[in-house]
Order: sequence, then C-alpha cells, then structure tokens
Amino acid sequence: MTDGAIAPSVGPPKLALRPAYFIMAGAALALMIVAILGDSIWLLRWVHVMTGVLWTGIDLFLGFVIGPIMRRLPMETRRSVISQLIPRTMVLMPTLSIITGTAGYYLARRMGFLDLGYPEFWWVAAALAILVVLTVQGLGILTPVNILVYLEMLKAKPDGEKIGRWMKLYVRVVAIQGAMQVAMIMIMVKFATGL
Repeated sequence: MTDGAIAPSVGPPKLALRPAYFIMAGAALALMIVAILGDSIWLLRWVHVMTGVLWTGIDLFLGFVIGPIMRRLPMETRRSVISQLIPRTMVLMPTLSIITGTAGYYLARRMGFLDLGYPEFWWVAAALAILVVLTVQGLGILTPVNILVYLEMLKAKPDGEKIGRWMKLYVRVVAIQGAMQVAMIMIMVKFATGL
C-alpha cells in the first residue's frame, strides 16, 4: 500500500442492521396511527399515498433496474451491495406495505367506499384482493428470501447456486408484484376520479 491507503476488508460482510432503521420504521408507524386516530382525512390520505408511492417505486426500481444489474456483477461486488441493501429493505419494505394497506383500509372506510353497493364495490374488492396478495407475497416470500440471501452472503463462502435459485424465485415474485402494483394504481385512479 502506498500513500497511507488502508487495505479493504476481505471476508464476509458484517451485519448491517442499524437501530436507526427500526427507529424510522417506528416513527412511520406512529404517524400512521396518528393519521388513523386523528380527524384529518388529508393526513390519512397523504400517509396512504406517500407510502404507496414509495412501496411501489422502490419495488419496481429494485426489481427491474437493480436486479438485472446485480445479476451481472462479480460475486464480491454483489456481496458488498447486498450487505448494505438487504438490511435496509428488510425493515423498509414490510413497513411501507403494512402502512400502505392499513392506511388505505381506514381511508376507504372513512370515505364510505366500504359501504358502496355493486357494481361499484367490485373496485373495492379488487383493491382489497390485490392488497392481500401483495402483502402475503411481500411478507411471506420476498422478506424471507431477502433474509436467506443475506445470511448466505454473510458466509465466508456463499453458495452461488443456492443464491441463484432464491433470486430466480425473487425476480418472478417481484414481476408479479410489479404487474399487480400497476393494476392497483389503475384502481386508485378510478377511486380518485369517481366510481
């Protein structure tokens, strides 16, 4: 080494879950509770729309921009990126999905959408069905796969084949989620412009 440069650490990445992630998630959940219990429909709508935009935007960006780039990177570079990215998304994405769905339900209830008759209620039913599928996939498939990949990447010699299988499943589910999120946006536009 010359010029006093420090050699980069070689070896498995260290656990990068930081307390700040949980503090920010707690603050976001607290804001949702304030919005639900408060009288401001504006605040409840803002919480629902903001978290929905973040959830959808991050999901699509990770799945269709970062994912294809990551597959082409060398393993050590992938390990470095994943060791920083997954701890953030393990906390961020479930928090966004929980807040989006919960705030959306209470917003629909407050605005009278849950009391609509048919055929208008089909729009509500479609939104609820998509929300259930997105939540089950996100919390039941994507989050566990993230954790499995992360834990495998922490090993001194990660199993590339195992990671590849998990990532193929992940990419398929993200593609389904992306299509469903676009459908959900179309439904939300219908709500906003009148049923």
